[in-house]
Amino acid sequence: MSTTEVAGYDLVVVGSGAGGGTLAHALAGRGLRILVLERGHEVPSEAENWDPAAVWQALRYRATERWVDGAGEEFQPYTHYNVGGNTKYWGSVLYRLRREDFGEIVHRDGVSPAWPITYEELAPWYERAERLYHVHGDATADPTEPPRGPFPHAPVPHAPAMVRVIEGLRAQGLHPSPLPLALVDPGLPGGCRLCNTCNSFPCRIHRKGDADVCCVRPAVQAGVTLWTGARVTRVLTTADGSRVTGVEVERDGRTLRVEAPLLVLACGAVNSAALLLRSATARHPRGLANSSGLVGRRYMAHLATMMQGFHPFRPNDTVFQKTVAINDFYLRGPGVSYPLGQIQSQGRTHGIMAKVVGDTWFRGTVTWIPVWAYDAWVARGVDWLAMSEDLPSEDNRVTLTEDGRIRLTYAPNNVGAHEQLVREATRMLKRLGFWKVMTASHRAKNTTHQCGTLVFGRDPARSVLDTWCRAHDLPNLYVVDGSFFPSSAAVNPGLTIIAQALRVADHLRRTVLRLPEDAATGTAAAHSA
Repeated sequence: MSTTEVAGYDLVVVGSGAGGGTLAHALAGRGLRILVLERGHEVPSEAENWDPAAVWQALRYRATERWVDGAGEEFQPYTHYNVGGNTKYWGSVLYRLRREDFGEIVHRDGVSPAWPITYEELAPWYERAERLYHVHGDATADPTEPPRGPFPHAPVPHAPAMVRVIEGLRAQGLHPSPLPLALVDPGLPGGCRLCNTCNSFPCRIHRKGDADVCCVRPAVQAGVTLWTGARVTRVLTTADGSRVTGVEVERDGRTLRVEAPLLVLACGAVNSAALLLRSATARHPRGLANSSGLVGRRYMAHLATMMQGFHPFRPNDTVFQKTVAINDFYLRGPGVSYPLGQIQSQGRTHGIMAKVVGDTWFRGTVTWIPVWAYDAWVARGVDWLAMSEDLPSEDNRVTLTEDGRIRLTYAPNNVGAHEQLVREATRMLKRLGFWKVMTASHRAKNTTHQCGTLVFGRDPARSVLDTWCRAHDLPNLYVVDGSFFPSSAAVNPGLTIIAQALRVADHLRRTVLRLPEDAATGTAAAHSA
């Protein structure tokens, strides 16, 4: 197959999700020729967007490729290739990491390492990220909230049934707080309808604060070029291996060589690491940016357990349920000195969603249970998520199989603390009067909240990227997805990816690109010097 060369771009961004879409938006409209490469396509606005059977049973929008686990078994990862990336399906919970997350924390089963930057260094970009993604919240109610100003928008009101739940939680001595949610004009005419298809569903009316809506579409309007259906297969370098020259792209049955003096990867923690490993050369035999040997290592994903409190005589009429968080166990658990994690309410489970999970129980021997039975069950349940920090381990890693596929070798750690969190959450729900608490977990095949495969740091021997997410080995290669995380913390990672993408964009503007500041950069620009 012949290769066509394409030049003329100042910057190429691979990936259009939280990192890539945000960075492209931040640099758009400044006279730069920016190309965003997205392997998927736009998610169509269609009735299936909000159809639980289409989303959860037919997996209409899920990536179809198969990865291999450490034992060699194939599995279909929970990931999506489309404009906006996985943000199209997130539950819109955009937390800042807690101030303590940037320092070293001793956990039950190990140590969460310190970040090379402080919370205070990232805070100005957190503020911009919250404005950009329409985040609603209350800065006064969460006992773990780091120092900050008010949220750009007031919190989403709790439904009446959740108000009663909150009163019950307070009676237990807990401190429930509003979830920080990225929604566009919730409850207002033309805004988010606060429906029951937010978690894991694309928003048919584009009122979810995702990367497509908040960044990619405005960036394209400002002159950024977006190629969809463009799968990057290799990162290319100069003959001496000292700089990146561009990428090799498969698109419309052709192989293209796209050249640019500056390259930003934002493919997600798994795919960015895999792309660098696939791009090995004689000068970089272990993969690009891999002089430390750490590319692909320290993969992390949160320990997450879905929970549902069930009461047979208490129908739950709440439509938008995802408004409450409990962070009382975030920094330490009852009677112990180590953190357990976070509990947050979830969007409503639909009967077909419960059946998809239930059909896997007991080695798939209970598939005979009808959907109507699950419908009756979930109509009397309140849904929650218990989430704990996953600790970095060099044994948890992304590698490639002999035929070039992704191999994800992963064993969750910090399991004891997570099990304790689930027990605390179970006790909490039973004190609220629920008769039964059901649980489900992705366990060792968890690919949500993926992070940590290209960690940033000051020591090139112990990190892949510097504190501006530039590769130590290649001065014109940057990475702005969750791969830079040295630790996973125990809150949703999206806002931190967005904030760091904005910080990196400001750094590029002031240093590499030497563009003038403007009013849009505000306070954050002064911190990128």
